[in-house]
Amino acid sequence: MTTSQPHVVIIGGGFAGLEAAKALGNQPVQVTLIDKRNFHLFQPLLYQVATGGLSESDIASPLRAVLDKYQNIRVLMGEVTDIDPVNKTLHTKQNTQINFDTLIVATGSQPHYFGHDDWADKAPGLKTVENALDMRSRIFHAFEAAEQETDPEKQKTWQTFIIVGGGPTGVELAGSLAELACSTLVNDFRNITPSNSRIILVGGADRILPPYPPDLSAKAQATLERLGIEVQTSTMIIGIHEDHVTLRHQTPSAEIPTTSTLDAKTILWGAGMTSSPLGKLLAEKTGAELDRAGRVMVNPDFSVSKYPDIFVLGDLAHYTHNSSDDKTPLPALAPVAMQQGTYIARLIKSRLYNKPAPVFQYRDKGTMSVIGRNAAVADLWGIHLDGWPAWMLWAFVHIRYLVEFDNQLLVLTQWAWNYCTRNRSARLITHKVD
Repeated sequence: MTTSQPHVVIIGGGFAGLEAAKALGNQPVQVTLIDKRNFHLFQPLLYQVATGGLSESDIASPLRAVLDKYQNIRVLMGEVTDIDPVNKTLHTKQNTQINFDTLIVATGSQPHYFGHDDWADKAPGLKTVENALDMRSRIFHAFEAAEQETDPEKQKTWQTFIIVGGGPTGVELAGSLAELACSTLVNDFRNITPSNSRIILVGGADRILPPYPPDLSAKAQATLERLGIEVQTSTMIIGIHEDHVTLRHQTPSAEIPTTSTLDAKTILWGAGMTSSPLGKLLAEKTGAELDRAGRVMVNPDFSVSKYPDIFVLGDLAHYTHNSSDDKTPLPALAPVAMQQGTYIARLIKSRLYNKPAPVFQYRDKGTMSVIGRNAAVADLWGIHLDGWPAWMLWAFVHIRYLVEFDNQLLVLTQWAWNYCTRNRSARLITHKVD
């Protein structure tokens, strides 16, 4: 790109990258946004795609359509494979070299299997559209296989679902799956009773939703159990096989952990996350430090040590400078990433006009997690909500943050229809299930 204006390159079209791009729209800079996919994905609602409540197009917006009104922004579909911070160039898998004056890296995270990467094929995570469609196919294939099974024990195995991870992803997925089995599919089969499905949520911590206050964790667990979900805390998956899993249980009263097995055909992964591989590449090229999750340790302005024009945002950044104990990094949440993207755009604009750089101040907008119909928990600045009020707040916030107006309208209409009819229209098996 030949121009006298500074060139800002943004890698990643997620919440942080897209917010930075929009804030730099029609400013005296040239912006290139690079992403492996041509769309922005609203990841918090992926679990609804996985359980048939929404179609993938309802929660995805084409990046070019979102940014087409900004004449100074160029969108490239590509994958960055190398970064030269000294010469300020990067290379893509498509053999393109791009020069930059300022680089923003916001490539997010991916499912973490704690050293068991072979589990990825047996227990799909929930981070991409492909993950959600794979999950959806496995879930509905399990019911179809159970319908044709004549052996009662094998039928039970097909109707047993194990969800790994007691955080928001696991909780939301478990609640949605329970409603699918007990409401949506109740009259769809003749040889099985979907509501007899066994759904087990496995978490390694001593309670579900560990980041939440204990009282909200307890209320969330009680709601899950009312939905018929078995919650096993202080439990780790140590083996995933074709038709069963091996669990290790640690209880306060037992010095030595115990193990058990569960027969199940469908394992869904909602546990840990690790940073994208670009974090490791950036550390190698710049000398930046990484934390144990692969996140890049950044300065108070999100720049990388020794390179004031290279910034790391979102799930890829380990940022502790607004933390009271200077140890706990900012959480990997969409509102956090969006605030970071807006801040970096302000910082870049202040440099253009030789103005003092702004100081990043994180505004905690609270946390919330949905469990099921009329059921959610929310922690808003110390105010704890649960049940219908928390659910309504959750729905409003998620509609508000969907990028395009037509997506907001589609999701609102779909939710209203599903709420009244308990129906889920996106119950398609689109991926091959072995």
